[in-house]
Amino acid sequence: MDATLELATELIRCPSVTPTDAGCQALMGERLAAMGFLLEPMLYGEVTNLWACRGTAQPLFCFAGHTDVVPTGPVADWTSDPFEPVIRDGRLYGRGACDMKGSLAAMITATEAFLATHPSPAGSIAFLITSDEEGPARDGTVRVVEQLEARGEKIDYALVGEPTSADRLGDQIRNGRRGSLNGWLTVKGKQGHVAYSQLARNPLQSFAPVLADLVAEVWDRGNAFFPPTSFQITKLAMDSGATNVIPGQLEARFNLRFSTEFDAAGIQRRITALLDRGGIDYDLAWELAGNPFLTSKGALVDAACAAITEITGLSPELSTAGGTSDGRFIAPTGAQVLELGPINATIHQVDECVDVRDLTRLAHIYGRILEKLLVPG
Repeated sequence: MDATLELATELIRCPSVTPTDAGCQALMGERLAAMGFLLEPMLYGEVTNLWACRGTAQPLFCFAGHTDVVPTGPVADWTSDPFEPVIRDGRLYGRGACDMKGSLAAMITATEAFLATHPSPAGSIAFLITSDEEGPARDGTVRVVEQLEARGEKIDYALVGEPTSADRLGDQIRNGRRGSLNGWLTVKGKQGHVAYSQLARNPLQSFAPVLADLVAEVWDRGNAFFPPTSFQITKLAMDSGATNVIPGQLEARFNLRFSTEFDAAGIQRRITALLDRGGIDYDLAWELAGNPFLTSKGALVDAACAAITEITGLSPELSTAGGTSDGRFIAPTGAQVLELGPINATIHQVDECVDVRDLTRLAHIYGRILEKLLVPG
């Protein structure tokens, strides 16, 4: 069995539903220690993190990823046990196969092959692995980065193993991500009998014109790398428990995915102004899930694009689409951050799977990136 495939199957057998690591990092740690990496576990609450580094010279290249996976959903809906990897028709099936245990396996085997040929690279290699990416992401990568910043350790290049490919391995890489801002809005009305509406105040009917303004607002027009900012309602609810009672309040939740044309504070000011202009009585709480980041040009992008072309013959598209990733915690340190991984068609789905051949090719791509960045000439 191919080394990358073999390690991927071992990792999938670990039932590491977020925030549980279930032994994945121990498996990886054994391989890393054998290569001369110094292992530094960082435990915060229920979250297991691993910082492993080999060397002290700059530049510091970091593989970043997560061992936690989303829940399986009804196991009966799977063709086979989600934590017992199975190969069918050239695909490896199991929870985490492409998000992102396949990438983690490719990172390890790529590094093993690279160091076997280049035992003294011109720089250092690190692994930043967490079990808190699919969950709240409060005690994972963000906490490790805080520790590294506090002691002056700087990552120059970070390659995150998120499944970024669309139709063929390497056809897309993420060189940035949109920011994500959540709002929890409570619109206050006055409960009353529906037959005496003049004595009540319906919060939904008060909010409706303001909602129309929020939906119609042109936040920005995006730029060369990002689409325009998107405002989406994710919850709209009120219920008095009876058909003849006007509810006293409305709960709404919304999310904005925003580009580098905007910042969270500016969005908050715009929304507050629209709410105030509507004359409604409300409470509003915010949660910033992450700011946007962008690695537009530079050595990491160049190395990744060249490596993909050499291995697959494709010219990858640079994209900032999709959700958030842990790259948002690394990029503010000044690191060049890129995401590159398998085809993402089955992530978070029943019967998640990855093409077995892509695992081997992904390891070759990762290895070529290391060579281009850490081998002189």
